[in-house]
Amino acid sequence: MEKLIITAAICGAEVTKKHNPNVPYTVQEIGREAQSAYNQGASIIHLHVRNDDGTPTQDINRFRDCIEEIKRRCPDVIIQPSTGGAVGMSNEERLQPIYLKPEMATLDCGTCNFGGDDIFVNTENTIKEFSKKMMELEIKPEIEVFDKGMIDTAIRFSKKGYINNPMHFNFVMGVNGGISATARDLIFLKESIPKESTFTVSGIGKYEFEMAALSILMGGHVRVGFEDNVYISKGALAKSNGELVEKVVRIGKELGREIASCDEARKILKLKG
Repeated sequence: MEKLIITAAICGAEVTKKHNPNVPYTVQEIGREAQSAYNQGASIIHLHVRNDDGTPTQDINRFRDCIEEIKRRCPDVIIQPSTGGAVGMSNEERLQPIYLKPEMATLDCGTCNFGGDDIFVNTENTIKEFSKKMMELEIKPEIEVFDKGMIDTAIRFSKKGYINNPMHFNFVMGVNGGISATARDLIFLKESIPKESTFTVSGIGKYEFEMAALSILMGGHVRVGFEDNVYISKGALAKSNGELVEKVVRIGKELGREIASCDEARKILKLKG
């Protein structure tokens, strides 16, 4: 099997210090948490940014400051800004970080209920606009999948020339309103993507490490981090994103998967780098 790529989603847009006091907000805190994950074996930092009070922002200058701080601490790490932002943001807000020309960025390929009245909206025109701009800037999209139909959308857009092959998918499993976090559903998603594609699995909340182990066994890659889960085990808050990454490294080694370095991850994902 390929070496295991570990992505660390270090803060997200919604989780707060009330959930875990170690969730980063400031530029320095974001740099600290990225470094903690990188030091333990993460080769990709999935990046949302916050204002100092914790409110989510897609401001290009805040992204620039955070990326510079991460790169100062982790020079070769792959930084993957989110274009999802937070619920209710406009397309123009969400797209800001791609103009910093990162190697990767997220591309959400469908609309999803996020609980209560929250709807994460991605119309076909939004997907087309985002994918075309990423292609123009030679940014590799990570296709965010909350349900199987989003894979079908990505394949259809790829056939129309809006997304380059080979595609890389992130299966986000266990979100209310999305696909459940089960072995059955992971097999279904894996068998639905083109053979030359790669995939990562993000298990949400209590499903994080269970889904990580299944992905490792199935030849996929893994995302962990405070965005998805703030606990290292039941009832025990994680001290850092690095602690979550370290646990995946242990699972990976037990299951016979070596951990990919940043440059090895670039080769596996066929990044321009």
